[in-house]
Amino acid sequence: MIKNYLKIAWRNLVKSKGYSVINIGGLAVGMAVAMLIGLWVYNELTFNKYHTNYDRIAQVMQHANFNGEVGTQTANPALMGPELRAKYGSNFKYVIQSSWTGGHLLSVGNKHISKVGNFFDPDAPEMLTLKMLKGTRAGLKDPYSIMLSASAAESIFGKEEPINKTIKLDRSFDVKVTGVYEDLPDNTSFRDVKIMMPWELWLIQNPWVKQMKNPWGSNFSQTFVQIAENADMEKVSAKIKNTKLDNVDKEEAKYKWVVFLHPMSKWNLYSQFKNGINTGGSIQYVWLFGMIGIFVLLLACINFMNLATARSEKRAKEVGIRKAIGSMRWQIIKQFFAESYLVVLLAFVLSLILVVLLLPLFNEVAGKKLEIPWGNLLFWTFSLVFILITGLLSGSYPALYLSSFQPLKVLKGTFRVGKLASVPRKVLVVTQFTVSVMLIIGTIIVYQQIQYAKNRPIGYSKNGLINMGFEKEVRDHFETIRNELKNSSAIEEMAASNSPLTGVWNTNGGFDWEGKDPNLSVDFPNNNVSYEFGKTVRWQIKEGRDFSREFATDSSAFIINESAAKFLGFKEPIGKTLKWNDQRFTIIGVIKDVMQESPFYPVRPTLYHTGELDGMFNLILKLNPNRNANQSLSKIDQVLKKYTPEVPFDYKFVDEEFGSKFRDEERIGKLAFYFAILAIFISCLGLFGMASFVAEQRTKEIGIRKVLGASVANVWRLLSTEFVLLVIFSCVIAAPIAWYYLDNWLTNYDYRIRIGWPVFVLAAVVALIITIVTVSFQAIKAAIANPVKSLRTE
Repeated sequence: MIKNYLKIAWRNLVKSKGYSVINIGGLAVGMAVAMLIGLWVYNELTFNKYHTNYDRIAQVMQHANFNGEVGTQTANPALMGPELRAKYGSNFKYVIQSSWTGGHLLSVGNKHISKVGNFFDPDAPEMLTLKMLKGTRAGLKDPYSIMLSASAAESIFGKEEPINKTIKLDRSFDVKVTGVYEDLPDNTSFRDVKIMMPWELWLIQNPWVKQMKNPWGSNFSQTFVQIAENADMEKVSAKIKNTKLDNVDKEEAKYKWVVFLHPMSKWNLYSQFKNGINTGGSIQYVWLFGMIGIFVLLLACINFMNLATARSEKRAKEVGIRKAIGSMRWQIIKQFFAESYLVVLLAFVLSLILVVLLLPLFNEVAGKKLEIPWGNLLFWTFSLVFILITGLLSGSYPALYLSSFQPLKVLKGTFRVGKLASVPRKVLVVTQFTVSVMLIIGTIIVYQQIQYAKNRPIGYSKNGLINMGFEKEVRDHFETIRNELKNSSAIEEMAASNSPLTGVWNTNGGFDWEGKDPNLSVDFPNNNVSYEFGKTVRWQIKEGRDFSREFATDSSAFIINESAAKFLGFKEPIGKTLKWNDQRFTIIGVIKDVMQESPFYPVRPTLYHTGELDGMFNLILKLNPNRNANQSLSKIDQVLKKYTPEVPFDYKFVDEEFGSKFRDEERIGKLAFYFAILAIFISCLGLFGMASFVAEQRTKEIGIRKVLGASVANVWRLLSTEFVLLVIFSCVIAAPIAWYYLDNWLTNYDYRIRIGWPVFVLAAVVALIITIVTVSFQAIKAAIANPVKSLRTE
């Protein structure tokens, strides 16, 4: 019986080739989109699950009152780990102190390469359940050891055996390779960690840590934990909340530090905090694209429903004859479901081909490394369920509707579908275009928000600026190198700073000034810069002057930004004094806000001061705009090689680093744009099919109208008006829904656009143009047909 159903279904598909192409093609595109989004969503939802105990791992974080608001940070004092072990040891299986992830120079003989990694406490490999290829997870117990990822080991040693080989680390220490682990996958927070080194070695490298007078007052490391098997994450988090507050002095206690655990399961999807409250994060995009995937697939299913019911008069006689010779309604329903599932199965095969072809482009846009899990039983199980649901969804309405025809009326020739029969189809068309118009509006809004932030004043000139690491030898010969590069015309200027132009690496409290509220705890970005910094980056001085070597007093001077001037409450800030840890600094200049952090949020009150080069970690160079950039970079490399011959010339253009701040929003915009195009394409396929059937059904009417003198334009308007009205109605529905959700999305940004009515008008115009172009082909084709031929045919 099933074989017979499928044979008849196949004959119907072959007989109506145009109808079949539209249905199968539309469903294939819809299923391909849903599959791509499904792979992306699965990747996000399984983030960090590579680590076996990920549901018991957490990062120790802190809330504190900064500048009148509650801020949240991942940085901790170096004593946080030992304190948690000493006081709350029974609640944890592992407590890991860690450095920040950064680049390190590895040297073997004459070979020098840079790899990214962390210094960890010895239990980190066990906590992260690394898959060891060589050695064991106990490889960090020796302070002078190193563990390499498989790719790092191959880069350094090639095919040679790496275990027990010696590597020179950062040109300072000889370390022994004690383990090689499998590279961590792309969907883990530690994916960039290619080397692991002992935390004890970091302390040896940085002896100042153990010499600090106030070790609890400085936050410069990370702390990770794995709670004990019998412990509860929330209860442990509540226990440790006063860990820092119990160890700080009265002045530091003003910040009201609250220590808490942020579970690994929330690092990726719930990473945002605002005023001490977790406000979500990437989870909003999981929901967004998940819904888009469902809607795009629904659009394709709607095409099937619409085209199947539009052909109802053609299938009426078939149903009538079947019922007349004894077929039961449930048998006819089975027949139509067989057609539905055959179409869905063919579409699924085609969608797999589309996914294989589109996956590289999708990965590039989404910033992922997704693959189709061909050998995963779960994937094929999900695919089977996917096919069953899609077939049921697309075939249910046609099967129930077509099987309800009365055989007596059909065979007598008195059967007519009636005016109400077209209502469900109109509703489905409106649904299709409502979704499509919402995607168009969303694409426009995301683009506008990105452009709005990109056009925001940044307070300096990023063109021709490069940023790079600041090696000790370069510090020691700073002036010599600067003069040589300037004299060679490779650069205009060179400067050093504590923080890069595209980030804040250092903040400080302990400031006091005239008129300050004694209960106010402050924490300002405080950048230590060389005298030439302002000239190099071309910051914009609003009041006062820049730093100058001609003024000896500038060693105890501040230049502040506009936000700081406003926060401090100084109407005339020049000459005012700030007290910082018992030392007085005079404000000599006010600059326009320099955007170092997110372009979507306000610039924080920031201070700049000069100091010793030893306290600076970034070298900033302004290339000569009148010289070829490649020649300038070659000259810089040549000069630096004199002092650091083994250090690779590793630099980054500031404008590229600044552009990366829009990466997430641009990805969302691009994905929304592509999905909008595909949604419109699917909707237009359905519209094209509907228009062809409407024109076919009204062949006789069109012929009579033309005989009576109707023009091509009259007939075109007759066939197009209904579809245009449906799309206008869709725009009316889509506008308020899109506004509501997009306005909520924009609340995530302090620096944001206001949604204006032109966006909705533009989206409506685009939708109408697409509709008219799609429908016009069939409308004009019907309008220019010979009326004599059409009437003779009827």
